[in-house]
Amino acid sequence: MSNFWSGYIIVLVLLNLLGCAVLLFWNSRMSAEEAKRRTTGHVFDGIEELNEPLPRWWLWLFVGTLIFSAAYLALYPGMGKYAGLLGWTSQGQWEEEVAFVERQTAPLFAEYAKVPVEELYQYPEVREVGARLYMQNCAMCHGSDARGARGYPSLMDGSWQWGGTPEAIKHTITKGRDANMPALAAALGEEGTTDMAWYVASLSKPELAEREDVAERIERAAPLFAMCTACHGADGTGNTTFGGPDLTDGKWVYGGRIADIEQTLRQGRMGKMPAHESILSAERIHVLTAYIYGLRSDDE
Repeated sequence: MSNFWSGYIIVLVLLNLLGCAVLLFWNSRMSAEEAKRRTTGHVFDGIEELNEPLPRWWLWLFVGTLIFSAAYLALYPGMGKYAGLLGWTSQGQWEEEVAFVERQTAPLFAEYAKVPVEELYQYPEVREVGARLYMQNCAMCHGSDARGARGYPSLMDGSWQWGGTPEAIKHTITKGRDANMPALAAALGEEGTTDMAWYVASLSKPELAEREDVAERIERAAPLFAMCTACHGADGTGNTTFGGPDLTDGKWVYGGRIADIEQTLRQGRMGKMPAHESILSAERIHVLTAYIYGLRSDDE
């Protein structure tokens, strides 16, 4: 906030407080002549408006409100860039509360960290804790049911682009992943892109090769698939080292229609799994790993 707008807000707030105080003072006073008149002279529907000052208890409630407002604005932020005498901030309070919870739960998570993931995911209480961690950190991309969405892989189907071992899952959560499917339109050409899309689709649906209208396309594209083997493997079953997904299992992050595959080949894909090492402690990541590993294990 600039100094101008900060000063503008401060002046505006102070003028409002001062205006309320002046109005209250003016309304609480009555001249001797006014005091003799019982009404203001206003009549509506036979009802006369009385000319009486505010009750004292009501008046002092207004005075107390003004005093409270002045004290609050002196102690807490509320006037432009002025931070208040106490230096309070909502972020600071949040950090204190997070630190308090961390101190309270640290011993429990430390005990969980001693148990291997293959065993830990079977604990009912760990499933509950892991579910809360998942909803807070993962559900916005992978869905509340962990079945993913377009562009975000399912965690329930047992298909793991970077590997489904506890170590691989923990690394993915901790360090994140950067998936890079390069655009191949220039290398394949328009017709070659369509041919390759049908060939890739046939890896999970071999019956496509029996269709007369696409068999020739698949045959033409087969030799060109060599440019994809470094990531997807010679047989298309994927390579967890480079993050190349399995093309034979019929599970697609960006859609398995021919049009979807063509778009992937033409434009490429840039997937981003953010690192959580600065968000979650190593012990919490261990519990979250166990929860996600359990999702796959239960499904299988």
